[in-house]
Amino acid sequence: MHKPPEFHDRMLSLGLARVSEAAAIASAKLIGRGDEKAADQAAVDAMRTQLNQLEIQGVVVIGEGERDEAPMLYIGEEVGSGEGPAVDIALDPLEGTTLTAKDMPNALAVIAMGPRGSMLHAPDTYMRKLAIGPGYEDGVVTLAMSPTERVQALAKAKGCEPWNITVCVLERPRHEDMIAELRATGCAIRLITDGDVAGVMHCAEPDQTGIDMYMGDGGAPEGVLAAAALKCMGGQIFGQLLFRNDDERGRAAKAGITDLDRIYTRDEMVTGDVIFAATGVTDGSLLPGIKREVGYLTTETLLMRSKTGSVRRMSYRNPRD
Repeated sequence: MHKPPEFHDRMLSLGLARVSEAAAIASAKLIGRGDEKAADQAAVDAMRTQLNQLEIQGVVVIGEGERDEAPMLYIGEEVGSGEGPAVDIALDPLEGTTLTAKDMPNALAVIAMGPRGSMLHAPDTYMRKLAIGPGYEDGVVTLAMSPTERVQALAKAKGCEPWNITVCVLERPRHEDMIAELRATGCAIRLITDGDVAGVMHCAEPDQTGIDMYMGDGGAPEGVLAAAALKCMGGQIFGQLLFRNDDERGRAAKAGITDLDRIYTRDEMVTGDVIFAATGVTDGSLLPGIKREVGYLTTETLLMRSKTGSVRRMSYRNPRD
């Protein structure tokens, strides 16, 4: 009986880094040009081309939207050579299209890969998210807590006062009440305009980024990508899908989700070992952006494997056309 190819994360990891690097490089010429769609499309095209060179039977489970709503890399699209292991892929070719168009910090090209069936097929809806870094007991903070209770609980676990805690929040009108409550605790707030995958990842390296906790409502696909990152870096994330209408509930049913009120942990969103790659597009707290040099573009990529807990930072100098 023929045994299907195994998911060899070590062998595939360098190829995954090339995928995120290609997307970042493709978007480089559009940094600060004010054209979000063009920047995103350039990253999508480059990422898809590189994915199709990998020896995998890949299916995009977290992508650029539903089929017929996105030109490429839609949810359910098959990528790769058609040979090799069957894998799930979660991706955001340009996490922070607005950040790129305006040349603002923390734009990334992001991709994660795991064995088939290892990632939550999150529909294109909102997700309520809460994340902290490694080193804390399970459940020290929960989605059932109020924002005040979360800050107080994390401060107690960290052995400090609430004013020593910094919370990252996506700056949106829907978060105004939460922001006001957080400010009343005395904690600091780092507001970001876009890029909540990077926002969650910041929690995993608080000494470097200064961020202890992430909370707020954002895209569900980005929640799964963030869970994949924390699976490698360490830390906790909780997510609960939010539905605004019957169409979004229908998308959940199509994705096989029956419990619409379920709160997912990191290991329920990402059940198996994964590899994760992120390449900086613009300068940020986690990664420097693309550097233009005479005759070259230089990128830096974060490449991680959850199986070993390895975290590599790789610099790549690419000759410019």
